[in-house]
Amino acid sequence: MLHNKNIVIIGGTTGLGLSAAKAFLQQGAKVVAVGRHPETALLAQEELGSSGLVLTGDATNEDTAAQAIALCLEKWGRLDGLYHVAGGSGRSMGDGPLHEITLEGWQKTLDLNLTSVMLSNQAAIRAFREAKQGGTILNMGSVLGYSPAPRYFATHTYATAKAAIIGFSKSIAAYYAKENIRVNVIAPALVETPMAQRAAKDDAIMGYIQTKQPLDGGRIGKPEDLDEAACFFMSDSSRFTTGQVLAIDGGWSISDGQLS
Repeated sequence: MLHNKNIVIIGGTTGLGLSAAKAFLQQGAKVVAVGRHPETALLAQEELGSSGLVLTGDATNEDTAAQAIALCLEKWGRLDGLYHVAGGSGRSMGDGPLHEITLEGWQKTLDLNLTSVMLSNQAAIRAFREAKQGGTILNMGSVLGYSPAPRYFATHTYATAKAAIIGFSKSIAAYYAKENIRVNVIAPALVETPMAQRAAKDDAIMGYIQTKQPLDGGRIGKPEDLDEAACFFMSDSSRFTTGQVLAIDGGWSISDGQLS
């Protein structure tokens, strides 16, 4: 499905990004994966092997995505796709319900989840335009951007950022469609990743998830639940698809969820 595709993954050394990187390789792609922590980058390089290159860098740094794309171009001559996964909860930085949010928490959470997307997408768009070949971008959203769950998931800056990713992605999708550049969003619910450990270890939240994400017996998502959709958006199968938001949420956005 991805034979001869060269893909950069921002946030590709753990969780959803690493799972996608392995799926892309299995489908014939070459991958540059970027992660923030050197220790996870080393482990990711071992898992990805020779068809994957791993860089250490902060997604909020202006140069990180540009450097990853430059490496992709240097090694393989072309960039076909960008998958932006990097982001995370700002709870420890001062995010939360609006009356508790600190200004520092607001800004850091927006930088982590929204500014980073702008920077990576900008770098990819510039590369696509310079090559005059088109390309595809997939941004990581969240159901919390449009389907709140106030009892257990009240981080209003994070929700703001994920909602903004949808608007941002649709806007640039419309602008660059004439250049055959596609931009889409994937919106998961709760998935078992390092970021989700607070929720995954809370029995009350897991009981809620059984009814909020009722598919497949009612469970937390797995990273591999998203991989086939990511492969679709990175492939030529999505050549006539842009500006779309695909929820892979186990039924979250159409289910009440039973509070204990």
